[in-house]
Amino acid sequence: MRGQHHPIPHLTEAQAREEICRVGQSLFDRGYVHATAGNISVRLEHGFLITPTDACLGYLEPDDLALLDAQGQQLSGKRASKTMALHRKIYEATDHAPGSWPAQCVIHTHSTHCVSVSLSAKGPELLPPITPYFVMKVGHVPLIPYFRPGDPLAADAVADAILFYAKQDTPIRAVMLSKLGPNVWHMDLSSAMAALEELEETAKLVQLARPDFLENLSDAQIEELRQVFDAAW
Repeated sequence: MRGQHHPIPHLTEAQAREEICRVGQSLFDRGYVHATAGNISVRLEHGFLITPTDACLGYLEPDDLALLDAQGQQLSGKRASKTMALHRKIYEATDHAPGSWPAQCVIHTHSTHCVSVSLSAKGPELLPPITPYFVMKVGHVPLIPYFRPGDPLAADAVADAILFYAKQDTPIRAVMLSKLGPNVWHMDLSSAMAALEELEETAKLVQLARPDFLENLSDAQIEELRQVFDAAW
């Protein structure tokens, strides 16, 4: 059922460290992140793991990842990314917003086409429903107004968006930080990465298509995706 809570598959800390490094290298090798942009976090049973500040996701070492307790206090590893406050807000909001999917992990990138679309997008969302897989695998992506990197007000704005969409019975699993990049969350990192890929490819299609030929899916077509695939749109 759309928006229903499902059991969260907790990884061991060692498994989560290896998975963060694997996904980080995959995103870097395929150009979804560059230089030291982007960050990844995973929720553990009693805390969080997150990539270090100013780390290149393509060259992560498991022991370098920052380990934080449930209150966000760092326990070990290199200094945690400054975006941890935003990640924690996403975890908290998805736990408490009615009907939301509880996040087990968060990926943030500066993906080229998403950022490019955000430079001229007027909102309230980054992209229209132009393909069935965007509707099914990603869903609504609210465009969050620009805040400087690490600004706690950005975390509040994202939490507000999660609550707003949950109340509309259209839970979200991604937001777009204007001029910065998307944040995508899911039950596991492989699923989050797949949703991020679909989001970035849809942004690319929007840029490649001639505006006068860009046609959204109809209400009837979207309703069919809801009925057949339980799409949250």
